[in-house]
Amino acid sequence: MILPIVQYGHPVLRQRCKPVTEVNDELVELVGDMLETMVDANGVGLAAPQVGVDLRLAVVDVSHDPECISYLRVNGEDADLESIMPLIFINPELEFGEEKEAGAEGCLSIRGIRAEVRRPLDVKATLPQLDGTTLVVETDGLLARAIQHETDHLNGVLFTDRLPAATKVAMRNRLKKLAQEFENS
Repeated sequence: MILPIVQYGHPVLRQRCKPVTEVNDELVELVGDMLETMVDANGVGLAAPQVGVDLRLAVVDVSHDPECISYLRVNGEDADLESIMPLIFINPELEFGEEKEAGAEGCLSIRGIRAEVRRPLDVKATLPQLDGTTLVVETDGLLARAIQHETDHLNGVLFTDRLPAATKVAMRNRLKKLAQEFENS
């Protein structure tokens, strides 16, 4: 089922989400709905708060662009992208490389706004799975960016929070307008 995606101004987007403590049929159904919603919206990631659910749960799928990364290690072994897509994870923990890179980002919850965001180029993500196993994913490129972006959502952080001050000022009126549209909806 395609779920409504909450928009900028909704309070759930600004809160640190609760950890997932139990995987049950309801959670598995939510994951399926989130994947369907992400695909329908042409997104590469979706976090539970974006569909109004206060849980540390996210989905990512960058398999449409196999060249979007230069390396991928899963649990210490070289892996190919298709082997872990779509990537579904709960309660993530991230470690970052030193080098940073700017890249264009947008967000399904902030329609019509894209901007260059500086993020760590490399990420090592410890990603608990629904089946009780844990994937340790080391990667770069779009996959690293998407994991960071979705994990930010679980912490109440939006990509616009990571923009330079001048860009935030330039964007302020557009964000105010989106917040007003949310309040009036």
